[in-house]
Amino acid sequence: MNTINEFLSLKEFESIIFGTDKIEISEVVLNKVNESFNFLKDFSENKIIYGVNTGFGPMAQYRIKDEDRNQLQYNLIRSHSSGVGKPLSPLFVKSAILARLNTLSLGCSGVHPSVIHLMKELINRDITPLIFEHGGVGASGDLVQLAHLALVLIGEGEVFYKGERKLTKEVFEIENLKPIQVEIREGLALMNGTSVMTGIGVVNVHNANKLLDWSIKCSCAINELVKAYDDHLSEELNGAKRHKGQQEVAKRMRDNLSDSALVRKREEHLYSGSNNESVFKEKVQEYYSIRCVPQILGPVLETINNVSTVLEDEFNSANDNPIIDVKNKHVYHGGNFHGDYISLEMDKLKIVITKLTMLAERQLNYLMNSKINEILPPFVNLGKLGFNFGMQGVQFTATSTTAESQMLSNPMYVHSIPNNNDNQDIVSMGTNSAVITSKVIENAFEVLSIELITIVQAIDYLEQKDQISSVTRKIYDDVRAIIAEFKDDQVMYPFVQNVKAYLMNK
Repeated sequence: MNTINEFLSLKEFESIIFGTDKIEISEVVLNKVNESFNFLKDFSENKIIYGVNTGFGPMAQYRIKDEDRNQLQYNLIRSHSSGVGKPLSPLFVKSAILARLNTLSLGCSGVHPSVIHLMKELINRDITPLIFEHGGVGASGDLVQLAHLALVLIGEGEVFYKGERKLTKEVFEIENLKPIQVEIREGLALMNGTSVMTGIGVVNVHNANKLLDWSIKCSCAINELVKAYDDHLSEELNGAKRHKGQQEVAKRMRDNLSDSALVRKREEHLYSGSNNESVFKEKVQEYYSIRCVPQILGPVLETINNVSTVLEDEFNSANDNPIIDVKNKHVYHGGNFHGDYISLEMDKLKIVITKLTMLAERQLNYLMNSKINEILPPFVNLGKLGFNFGMQGVQFTATSTTAESQMLSNPMYVHSIPNNNDNQDIVSMGTNSAVITSKVIENAFEVLSIELITIVQAIDYLEQKDQISSVTRKIYDDVRAIIAEFKDDQVMYPFVQNVKAYLMNK
């Protein structure tokens, strides 16, 4: 059981969305939410407060009659449930619900405690509201996507339940759940925030960490294949450059290769004084995609860490408007719903994951091209040259997928388009950025899958499986359990998909 308290760490957040444990809400949080609700109820009786007794956006100049205030919230939810495109994955939605639940739990939104309880039940009972990819501009938050969450909470719309798309009403009847009843501003409080982009962002950064780990392991394996000199991974060389990410990547590579019988010491070969060749048969230095891995993946690591910090700050922040301040007995109007922090971080993340993908594609090309690696047959073809094709076909897939990610890496952060009668005159496009980043991340898993199959084929061709490090050997054995060594041509897509699943779920 996980308990939602006053602060939720990224690690705790991930354990909830990727795990199966139920969540509970602490009494401290419930008391704070209830106190906020009661304060706003009293405070709003004779004051003009946006979204309580006014219209929304550019219509805020219109007073709403007391008898229409609750209906106003229902109108807002229903009218903005207008998303289109593909449904967001259940994991993204679960993460978005948790992000919204956590920000509303801060007691800065004035919602009725029933909202918190019902959102908790959606998570605990694995009920996934239907939320679409397209709709939000990310600057009254994720208005459209969060409207679809709010629609489910009032008992309308659709959900995914036990693998089927069903009407919310039907599922609530099965699970004996009751919709919330709008009390003051539950519609606006649910919709005004960055929780969808943030929820997707948490999943993205989780998967980005996996990709970084796999990229390091693949890079280590290729260093073994070519019997690279290890000084480009040394603490001394990488310590001469002050970037912590570079130093950390180099250390991980040294740890992974610690028991390899293949990587070499420069002092035992080129520094031995016994080499008198005029033209060296072996390379003095490897290609950049082999010896510059710490310098390439170091910025990736640091970016992932920075993104993680911003995400943790965001889902522990009050990203609503207005902000209810019980302590000072005041309601503040502003723009905490604006998603620029997440939009920018998602753009940064997709850029570095694309660079990671480009590294994998170049490493793959190195293995495929016998003229540059000089140790493997063309396309790592273990069959008959000219008659069989080896990995030639899947290289096209890796190249095209990498190219797509390069195009997708153009930033959303600077693609603001004014809308809402120019009330929202500069917006974040954060949800778009998060969704596109998820595509770039999925692409990376596909390219790494192809690279890993190629690495394993190369290990078999070079008969190195008993010399590689224990880390590489474990990966080798796992991949060989999915795809056996092959010389004859075969249909490759099922194997690529299965290795991709292995990389994503390991």
